[in-house]
Amino acid sequence: MSSNCLTTLILDFDGVVVESLPLKTAAFKKIFSFAPPKHLDEIIAFHLENGGMSRYDKFRHIYANILHEELTPEQEERLAGEYVGLIFESMLTVPYVRGAEELLRDCSRRLPLYIVSATPEGEMQEIVRRRDLTKYFVRIYGSPKTKAECIREILAETGASPEEALFVGDAPNDWQAAYETGVRFVARIPPGDPNRFAGRPGVEGIVENLHELREYLRGNICSSRSRTL
Repeated sequence: MSSNCLTTLILDFDGVVVESLPLKTAAFKKIFSFAPPKHLDEIIAFHLENGGMSRYDKFRHIYANILHEELTPEQEERLAGEYVGLIFESMLTVPYVRGAEELLRDCSRRLPLYIVSATPEGEMQEIVRRRDLTKYFVRIYGSPKTKAECIREILAETGASPEEALFVGDAPNDWQAAYETGVRFVARIPPGDPNRFAGRPGVEGIVENLHELREYLRGNICSSRSRTL
């Protein structure tokens, strides 16, 4: 664990606050069900390896590098619309990661919390609002900004140094954003999932759930800073 005192906590949403990865994987299978089986397997593998990437970037990669077809703006919007239609209502009720509610309730009293997600920002804010979680967060960030851009905004807003901020994510793209911005990083890996962070520098901890994260943070949080929003 870092010896630096923590003043800002940044959380990914999918796979960190809620167990939404199976829902979103099923939705990817559905919207690309027209693809030949060998391509569909590759599409799902790409989706799983690139959690934390925006759905639009995934669509563009899949068409350019797996299907080898042009993706028109109209096709992109149709895919996005079909995808959100498959997941949105379920995102309002998908289970929390174990310990998430307790961590949000406890830590939000002690330091500013932020969400940084690859979900489109308006959609992410609506999901958080309808799950009655807005009260825990200073701000909800989403795409099209990159996660690194969002983290830099948070550091500027809070005045925290990178060593005073911790990002908790479940995907290598989350680690990459932490690495680029210099903030601390803890990985959440669900039981039975592969460790996609092996060999990556700067991963200071791995947790299975947010009970473990809460315990990890115990004694590591500075006295509450003034909120800036």
